[in-house]
Amino acid sequence: MPYWKLYYHFVWSTKNRLPLIDSALEPELYRAIAAKVKDMEGFIHALGGIADHVHLAVSIPPKIAPAKFIGDVKGNCSHYVNHVLKPDFEFYWQDEYGVLSFGEKNIPAIVRYIQNQKKHHADGTLITAMENTSPL
Repeated sequence: MPYWKLYYHFVWSTKNRLPLIDSALEPELYRAIAAKVKDMEGFIHALGGIADHVHLAVSIPPKIAPAKFIGDVKGNCSHYVNHVLKPDFEFYWQDEYGVLSFGEKNIPAIVRYIQNQKKHHADGTLITAMENTSPL
């Protein structure tokens, strides 16, 4: 096994930015995300978001391309919501996503930012680069 330390911050949103991730859906959705990350041999540093998008700070092995990783995570959890949880609405993600790499020394700041998503959105203290899911 190769030695690696790779850190990514992903952000992606619900289709049409619909506010579908409520307090009932959120824990189940996050469990599905966490299970897929573990299945892909990744490690979650932080997972959080608000009603219309999710942030994930994660380390993934170099054998998995970031685009493949996020495609599998998004696909797996939307399938889980639609086919296992079966809410009274269709749950889909937008095709786009944002991804930033960061260094090990930045883990605490990234984790805090993700864990405080609801507060950042309420207070307007967002970091624009960490919220982008498509080119400006």
